[in-house]
Amino acid sequence: MSSCPCTLTIVVPCYNEERTLERCISRVMAIQDNLLDLEIIIVDDGSTDGSAEVAQCLAAKYPQIVYCRHERNQGKGAALRTGFSKATGDFVAVQDADLEYDPQNLKKLLMPLINGTADVVFGSRFLAGGAHRVLYFWHSLGNAFLTLLSNMLTDLNLTDMETCYKVFKREIIQRIDLKENRFGFEPEVVAKIAQMRVRIYEMGISYYGRTYAEGKKIGMRDGWWAIYCILKYNLYKAPWPVQFLFYIGIGGLSAGVNLAVFLILYHTSVSVNYAAPTAFIVAAVVNYFLSIAILFRHKARWNSIGEVFMFLIVVCVVGSVDLFTTRFLIFIGLGAACAKLSSSIIGLALNFAGRRWMVFPELSNPDWEPQDIPPKTAHISYAAGSLISSKLTDESS
Repeated sequence: MSSCPCTLTIVVPCYNEERTLERCISRVMAIQDNLLDLEIIIVDDGSTDGSAEVAQCLAAKYPQIVYCRHERNQGKGAALRTGFSKATGDFVAVQDADLEYDPQNLKKLLMPLINGTADVVFGSRFLAGGAHRVLYFWHSLGNAFLTLLSNMLTDLNLTDMETCYKVFKREIIQRIDLKENRFGFEPEVVAKIAQMRVRIYEMGISYYGRTYAEGKKIGMRDGWWAIYCILKYNLYKAPWPVQFLFYIGIGGLSAGVNLAVFLILYHTSVSVNYAAPTAFIVAAVVNYFLSIAILFRHKARWNSIGEVFMFLIVVCVVGSVDLFTTRFLIFIGLGAACAKLSSSIIGLALNFAGRRWMVFPELSNPDWEPQDIPPKTAHISYAAGSLISSKLTDESS
């Protein structure tokens, strides 16, 4: 039996959780045993109640606890970034400061990591794994939609993308450059983990959800932001047919701007030679910024000057095609609106091609990490709440 413990760093973001923080930490401390050491990092995110005082008292009482504080509230994602940067354990987990998640589940989630079969393990509230409080149908529907949208773009088959319980190898989570300050952390980290193509597992956990009266904080605004984050952190790596489907929306809006500006100028006696290029340039600027915000990653391969240079080349080429097409269609008798709409549709396809392969070129995702389980290794498992170590036998013996 192995006598070498592993260390689990548990990052606890906390904002106004005075009522539950001490009980939460007590439950976390209870999972420590002779083969599992804990490092608990409490990050008080500018709480205005007594959470900071509770956390300081806990840190003074237990040497395993590290206390950090943000002077102003920045959001869950910002608190987690602080905690991850200070983690020193073999593995890193997230634990909300409320009582919705049972830390005993973390022992189960650690199994594939300790055994060397996984790099990241998610705890799913929707797989069979324990008690599950029944609350908020529309929340569950929204969660299912967000998970589906995320899966479509990450090529994962998760059942619970928004779960709090995500356990990582420390070197994995510390390699990720996280940006989101609020609840956008969940879709962002899933997207970036998927792009790393590491070994991801999912296991069922229990869930004791709370009501808004009991302190639940996530709301509709966070749901809309989650959709934006799923698109922002996934679309630039998606296959080009998927990107084109989303670009139709961006291009369609840009085409509408193109048409509107052209008609306004054309019907105020501006010649086609001036109205068409002006409308195209305005639409191209709108298209460029929408592309950066939603579809493509800014400065994917070029520096700022190089990106602008490539963008201008595409604009000039597609703009010339737009002008020629518009003039030709009007010359053969097509109305101004139909002529401009037709040239805009052609420009839509050309613009996407130019942006996808010239302005914002991206390398495709690598293949998934192979599943590599050594024939002889220390196999760790939890049984009846205790960590038990045994040896895998060599099949050849």
